[in-house]
Amino acid sequence: MVPDVNEDKGRDTKGLLYYLFGPGKREEHTDPHIVASWNPLLVQDPGEFPFLSDRHTERMSALARYLDLSVKALSQPPANGWVWHCPVRNAPGDRLLSDEEWATVARRIMHATNLAREGDEQAVRWVAVRHAEDHIHIVATLARQDGRAPRYHNDAIKAQAECRKMEHEFGLRRLNAGDGTAAKRPTSAEIIKAERLGQEQPSRLLLQQAARRALSGAHSEEEFFSCLEGEGVLVKMSYFPSGDPRGYSLAVLDDTNAEGAPIWYPGAKLAPDLSLPKIRSRFLRSEMEQDAPAPVQESRDPGSGTDADTVIERPVVARRQAAAAVENAVTVIVAEEPEPAAGEISDLTEVLDALAETTTPGQQRTELLAAARAYDRASRSHVRAVRTQDRALRRAANDLWHSGYLLRSSKDGGASAWLLSALVLAVFAVANWHAQRGHHQQAAAARESAQHLRRAYQQAAGPNFAALQREGRRLPGPVRQRHRNSLLRYHPHQPRQEADRATFDALAYTLHQAEQQGHDPGELLRQATAWRELDTAQDVTAVLVWRIRNLVDLPAPAADTQRPERTGRHGDRPQTPDGPGRQR
Repeated sequence: MVPDVNEDKGRDTKGLLYYLFGPGKREEHTDPHIVASWNPLLVQDPGEFPFLSDRHTERMSALARYLDLSVKALSQPPANGWVWHCPVRNAPGDRLLSDEEWATVARRIMHATNLAREGDEQAVRWVAVRHAEDHIHIVATLARQDGRAPRYHNDAIKAQAECRKMEHEFGLRRLNAGDGTAAKRPTSAEIIKAERLGQEQPSRLLLQQAARRALSGAHSEEEFFSCLEGEGVLVKMSYFPSGDPRGYSLAVLDDTNAEGAPIWYPGAKLAPDLSLPKIRSRFLRSEMEQDAPAPVQESRDPGSGTDADTVIERPVVARRQAAAAVENAVTVIVAEEPEPAAGEISDLTEVLDALAETTTPGQQRTELLAAARAYDRASRSHVRAVRTQDRALRRAANDLWHSGYLLRSSKDGGASAWLLSALVLAVFAVANWHAQRGHHQQAAAARESAQHLRRAYQQAAGPNFAALQREGRRLPGPVRQRHRNSLLRYHPHQPRQEADRATFDALAYTLHQAEQQGHDPGELLRQATAWRELDTAQDVTAVLVWRIRNLVDLPAPAADTQRPERTGRHGDRPQTPDGPGRQR
């Protein structure tokens, strides 16, 4: 059960009632009617008559007048508006509640928020309207009947807590409790407007994403706002009387109100970490010195020294550096110190955003964008974030941004698969970290993000891994056995059948390639297994493949365009690992 207390208070009680009792913007309202109110004997239901009929209009006007009566009696109405609005919706899959049950829900929420406590005859006036099977709308006017102002501090949190109790009592799906760290979600009106304007997402989400992109690529407050303006986002500053900046607001260019003025969204209301003070804290001089971007080391194709080849390799090197930074972050996240872990968890969102935005359009990019959106909820908690001094994740995100797109023609060599493998491990570690601390919403968001990342990993790893497996199966038996023995020697806690899985073929060929270039396979295995933790890996062998290949810069084998060969007694074909992460 989800209550959604609107932060912005309205000023048009009658207009909201007309919407609730009307057909809706897409004819989605069916049988609008009142299920509860502050005074059932006084209130007459407009829904008993056809919409906009004389009797319907008469009752609608009377209801608005009764609700506003206490507000009109004030010498001055509340400056920030007086119409309190709270939709309450069933979770998907819940049973349908009766009108009597919805009436109980409305009365208990009004009691819990302190707007109309049970037995208080002088409380605010309110009404609950049901115009769909799965939800109601509670409307109240913020003036008590005795002339006093209502005290409803933390109304959204109290409404959430009461809904958690009613879920248990009504036998409904138990949802995770909120903790006030989530970004504000788009309203239904914002979603409908985005569809009308042809936007991919509501303006609120577009601006959140634009602000995060600008934050990842900027090194100063001025550069942050410059990046936003460069993306076509409107920026407006607000100031204290002293002339010092107080905050900022953003707007989408074509999103305007009825008067044609831009609809502004304050940064602090886009997300808690996008307020001006939080952004400024990133750009303190000491942090700027630590966070200065290290130049991406360019890597040239051994067969060519042209500038074009150099540009192609920059995204590959940036992905390798990012993978190493992400794996290092996992060791911080799984350690015992919560504050440094919170810092890494927060910074990880910038790597996800940067990777998604620098991946060429396609299914992999779609999964990465979905992963970044889901992870946004997992990146924030009430644990104070303390950043490590090297700020490796932020540098990695900055390098990804400035290295550009990884073109399909680039000689990736597994860098993308390694980075995605590391991200799956990291995000599952984040889910475990939140779950251990009772952060249920963040843990669920991290698990959702990890599933999107796993699908992106499968798309990135599939062709390369299949080619590695193919080449591994062509190796002589004694060579394969020698590498199998090395794996069991340097990773003894893995079950023996690990060496018999299909992914071992890819590892065997990787070790063979490294050996041909003069490297010691046993030493490489020792380094790869000791480098970072592997406990969260679903397929340890696959993780070792990418670590070793990137450790010694092995080239990827050519794709096989012929029919897959039959190898072994059963003609096994190459398989793609499911992904590197699992939930503990």
